[in-house]
Formats: sequence, structure tokens, C-alpha cells
Amino acid sequence: MIELFRSNDPIELSWAQSVLADEGIASHIFDYHASILEGSIGALPRRLMVDPQEESRAKYILDIARRELDAHNARHDPDAEEVQD
Repeated sequence: MIELFRSNDPIELSWAQSVLADEGIASHIFDYHASILEGSIGALPRRLMVDPQEESRAKYILDIARRELDAHNARHDPDAEEVQD
């Protein structure tokens, strides 16, 4: 397994897993139980893992999805400067 990224944010990890699953890429979260054992205070980041053959495609898909999410959030943020499409 190859690590795509580490995060203390369970929402980010869930989102990334969902994006990858929609594209047919299986992923796994490592260190989930270690995080629970330390009290879920966020000291131990969890790792999102994929098969080595899927690494490049998974990184590309997550990069595109993050850009789309950032653009969407910028368009709907009343405090942000006006975004031109």
C-alpha cells in the first residue's frame, strides 16, 4: 500500500475515500485504531492508503476534486473576493 496523505481530520479522510470510491479506486485508512487508543485527540494522524498501481491516478483524481471543491467554496463564500469564471 502507498500513502496518499495523512490527516487528523476524519471528514477530509472520508471525503477523499468517497471521491476515490466514485472512481473505482479502493482505499484504506491506516492508524484508525491507534488514533482511538490515544483518545481521539488528534495527536496521531491517520493515513489514506491505496494500491501502488493506483497511486498516480488517485493523486490526480484527488487533486482535481480539491480544485473543484475550492472553486465551489470560493463562489459560495460571501466573504471572499468576487471570483470570475
